[in-house]
Amino acid sequence: MKSRGQMTVASKYRNLRMLEFVAKPCAIALNIQANGPQIAQPNAILEKVFTAITKHPDEKRLEGLSKQLDWDVRSIQRWFRQRRNQEKPSTLTRFCESMWRFSFYLYVFTYGVRFLKKTPWLWNTRHCWYNYPYQPLTTDLHYYYILELSFYWSLMFSQFTDIKRKDFGIMFLHHLVSICLITFSYVNNMARVGTLVLCLHDSADALLEAAKMANYAKFQKVCDLLFVMFAMVFITTRLGIFPLWVLNTTLFESWEIVGPYPSWWVFNLLLLLIQGLNCFWSYLILKIACKAISKGKAGKWNPLHVSKDDRSDIESSSDEEDSEPPGKNPHTATTTNGTSGTNGYLLTGPCSVDD
Repeated sequence: MKSRGQMTVASKYRNLRMLEFVAKPCAIALNIQANGPQIAQPNAILEKVFTAITKHPDEKRLEGLSKQLDWDVRSIQRWFRQRRNQEKPSTLTRFCESMWRFSFYLYVFTYGVRFLKKTPWLWNTRHCWYNYPYQPLTTDLHYYYILELSFYWSLMFSQFTDIKRKDFGIMFLHHLVSICLITFSYVNNMARVGTLVLCLHDSADALLEAAKMANYAKFQKVCDLLFVMFAMVFITTRLGIFPLWVLNTTLFESWEIVGPYPSWWVFNLLLLLIQGLNCFWSYLILKIACKAISKGKAGKWNPLHVSKDDRSDIESSSDEEDSEPPGKNPHTATTTNGTSGTNGYLLTGPCSVDD
């Protein structure tokens, strides 16, 4: 049997092969270029400020640097903007990452549906608790759990190696709770209801990654349609089916059949925490949709572009603009980080929405 380290290396190798031989040719066929952002002019003083002090200097610091370098404030702002953009992955890289996630989410959701449709607890959730805890752990169920747990561990570790995103804290909490929930339900043999939770939460993720890929490829209408589908599936499953179907069986049917016990309280607390995150992300999705619709009154709209101020896991394909908006005072003009990326998520985007 392979060790965990060998399996991780093998998985990473397969991931790289998929990106190199499948995702990249698809991106090139869609005319997605690997061109990176404009490189900032080398400057030791500004580089030191950027790396050691701040990536977003305030007005006072900008004026000090302007006097020190004999540059105007607008040029210094442009340098910091270009320098921040250098750390962002190219559109080609983002497309390849989204394609990898899309492939995984589609596979794991399809596997979950095919597995669950043969089980009695999909059609009657009371079977999740009959003969508990003496329920057999089948090979298919074990594989499903290991697959999901491995993926969430990869998301957890990749957060520390990827560019730090604005929703780092909330996504870290989500990944931590998900890992605890998967592990806890497996150890306590609550895997039957656990499979329902996993499959339900996987249902919207592939749509989000597909919307991102359409966004990067500049297929506007396809992107809009996929985002609307994602929002509908996300809100229906997370705010409708999950509390009425899954939480109902974990809180009430389990109480009736097996009664409360210490693990029961911990398990349901974790599920309620997940539901709290679901409510938070549903609010952000609705907020994004309202912004997109309001902007669309003046022309075409892009929900993935509007979203970068609300949840960074729903990505924008554009870097920060190289010029200041007209009419803005160069001494007070500010720029946004524009960092993007799932997990996704939304999401989750989240919408990184990563769940």
